[in-house]
Amino acid sequence: MSDTKKVAFVTGGRRGIGRAIAYALAGHGFDVVVNDVVRDDSAEETLEGIAGRGVRGAFVEGDIADLDKHESLLAKVWDALGPVSCLVNNAGVQTAFRGDMLNIPPESLDRLLGVNVRGTFFLTQQAARRMIADRSGDMTRPDRSIIFISSGNAVIATPGQADYCISKAGIAMMSSLYALRLAEHGIAVHEIRPGIIRTDMTADVFDKYDGWVQSRGFPQARWGEAEDIGRTVGVLAAGLMPYVTGGAYHVDGGMHIRRT
Repeated sequence: MSDTKKVAFVTGGRRGIGRAIAYALAGHGFDVVVNDVVRDDSAEETLEGIAGRGVRGAFVEGDIADLDKHESLLAKVWDALGPVSCLVNNAGVQTAFRGDMLNIPPESLDRLLGVNVRGTFFLTQQAARRMIADRSGDMTRPDRSIIFISSGNAVIATPGQADYCISKAGIAMMSSLYALRLAEHGIAVHEIRPGIIRTDMTADVFDKYDGWVQSRGFPQARWGEAEDIGRTVGVLAAGLMPYVTGGAYHVDGGMHIRRT
């Protein structure tokens, strides 16, 4: 591993899973640039938490769905703390339509694909170009990474949120494709598939899922916490598993395991 200070860039990082990821990366010695669509009290709290872990933090406001702003957004990120060695694609939106997939309106799918797939793909494309241009060191030991936060719904079909499932399946393929393309440049690519995680984003479906959790609907019968995702990102980004790329990691208490 390089002795150069490591810098991570976390999209959608001002709260929830993004904040937990930022804190975990800080714990592994990364300076952390956080991005989100607004800089509010939650963002300031996240920055304070990063600084409290003894590393530098910065915030860059921007919407990853706005492709025309990607170049300027990434320029601000690189200028903030230096060359990025880890990109975590955490930003994403949940479906606004829960119901019969035969009734999903086009604008719902367009929104999900615009942020979760289109925005993520092209931001990663530009970030990868910058990371390749920054390359130095031993190519046989990847010391840089790109990590996609997808969902168990990348492979678990849920007709009640079909548009969301489609967008997350797109991220799963995206991760595999980038892993193939970037391996020669010493950039490892990973996908993390969270299960049922207790966050603001799942607050509206807490009652729906809590009974299933409590009745041992899957092996580790508890709600996942944002920190569970953060710890997994930290291990991968820190290079503690140097001979892996292109893998999908289910952080879901075993929910994905097929049972008869």
